[in-house]
This record gives sequence, C-alpha cells and structure tokens, in this order.
Amino acid sequence: MEEGASALRLVVCRAKGGAPGFKVAILGAAGGIGQPLSLLMKMNPLVSVLHLYDVVNTPGVTADVSHMDTSAVVRGFLGAQQLDAALTGMDLVIIPAGLPRKPGMTRDDLFNKNAGIVRTLCEGVARCCPNAIVNLISNPVNSTVPIAAEVFKKAGTYDPKRLLGVTTLDVARANTFVAEVLGVDPRDVSVPVVGGHAGITILPLLSQVTPPSSFTQDETRYLTDRIQNGGTEVVEAKAGSGSATLSMAFAASKFADACLRAMRGEAGIVECSYVASEVTELPFFATKVRLGRGGAEEILPLGPLNDFERAGLEAAKKELGESIQKGIAFMSK
Repeated sequence: MEEGASALRLVVCRAKGGAPGFKVAILGAAGGIGQPLSLLMKMNPLVSVLHLYDVVNTPGVTADVSHMDTSAVVRGFLGAQQLDAALTGMDLVIIPAGLPRKPGMTRDDLFNKNAGIVRTLCEGVARCCPNAIVNLISNPVNSTVPIAAEVFKKAGTYDPKRLLGVTTLDVARANTFVAEVLGVDPRDVSVPVVGGHAGITILPLLSQVTPPSSFTQDETRYLTDRIQNGGTEVVEAKAGSGSATLSMAFAASKFADACLRAMRGEAGIVECSYVASEVTELPFFATKVRLGRGGAEEILPLGPLNDFERAGLEAAKKELGESIQKGIAFMSK
C-alpha cells in the first residue's frame, strides 16, 4: 500500500505472480490471433505471469482477460515505448504481430510490412530477454524466422534452439483432414508436416501417419492440396474479414504449451517446427523436433519418403530457399 493511499493499487496486487510457473509475453496481443491466444494462455496452468503487448487496444484486452479466475497475473503494455517493459524477464515470447492475409494476397505480399515489425520486436527480445524461447507466428514464417535469426546474430544473442517457427496449424489441419477421410477422431491422428509454412512448402508426410494408414493416389493428392491451401480456404471463406485467427490461436497455444511442458522438464515432447536445420541443404526447415528446457534440443530426420513425397520435397525446397534468402536479404540492406 502506498503511503497515504486508502486502497491497494491494482498494479501492486500480486505483483510477483499468483502461482509458480513461467513468464510469457504475447507480442501482438490485441490482434485477430493475439486476442484468442491471450485467452488460451491465461487458461494455461503453467503460466504465472502473462504480458500482453500491442501498439493499439492493449488496455481493453488486458482488462477483459484479467477478469478470468485462473492463476496467471495479466499485465498490459501499449506502444513502442513499453516494449522493453513487456519483455523484461520473460521465459517464453510468442509473436503473432503483423498484418493478416486478405483475399488475393499471398504470404509474400505481407512481407514488407511484417518483416519490419518482426525485426523491431526481435530487437526488443535481444535487449530484454535474450535467453527466452521465441515462438514466431508472424507471416510469412518462411522468411520471418530467418529475419529473427539475423537480428539475434547481430545482437550476439542467437541460439538456434530457442528460435521456433510455429507450423502447428499445418499439423492440426493435416490431422483434421486425414481424420475426416479415415472416419476417426482427429485427436487419434498424427501427421508429420515438414518443409515450410506456405503453399507447396507445406509437405504432409502421409506415408508416416499414425495410426498407420494407406491412401489412394486421389486421396493423397486431395489431402496434400487441402493441407497446403488450408489458409487460403479460410481467407476466402471469410470473404475479406480476416484470415485463420481462431485455429491459429489454438495451434499456437498448443505449441506454446508443449514448449512450457518441455521447459518444466517433461521428457519425450516431439512437435513439428520450422527451425535452423541440417536435415536438408537449406539453413531452415520444418521437421519434427524434440523439445527440452532449452528449446529444440534435437532435430529429428525426415524418415523414409515415398515417390510422391520426394517430388514434393524437391518442389518445396526450391520455393523455401527463395523465401529464406528474401529474409536474409532484408536484414542485409
């Protein structure tokens, strides 16, 4: 209580957090992905402090989410001048900030706007919480992850294990669409999705589906095409009102929870993620990774591919290589 004050100030109450756990920041918390993601992370029992940052509307989102009777303490931060305060001391930083995709736009159309946003936010991470694990959602992920890596290299804080591009939505879509074809519960299906996070760079490995399943050529083509174009399906269905926000928030929270459980010391957590990799000749590639206290502790191999998947891999690598170079070139200007 401040001297002379008649009541406790809200900013002082439970200042150290309501429960043991991790400190998580969401950058872009007032956006289409950020708002439902803030809701889901407030519900996560592993989160003790939740920092919500954006350049507009953060106070309202913070007030709204803070009324949920879960243990995480929520604090809001508004504008560039509060970025450092939002990031100081964080264990996990989730970045959905940026412009959404609209009908007719490719992910590359977003590049110029979102590249600058990601650079600024990652410079803040390098200054204020260089040891945090970063979950990067901002599109185009194929290019923004290389941008983030270059920012951290310039700052001398780069740890490739701690920079994770979130491709979980591709996996969620793959599990859902495959389950529809098989007539089973999507929660019982696991489809590895490798490559990148846009169009033909998204390569579902249907030959490695769990439970083991076989598909006709037509089913394989249908599933691959739908998984690769799942984002466009949502953009067109929303007819100009947005992109995949709710499913992306769900996927992001699922991946963040896996990271938090691994940071706590839980063993055997394997998720697909777009990371610095030597699985192919490309510097970044999405594959299964084993998560641990320090992030992506082990990058798992692709495993056996069939002819269809090998052809898809070659097409994916060509486009992915160009996207990676685009990100690196942006940072060398």
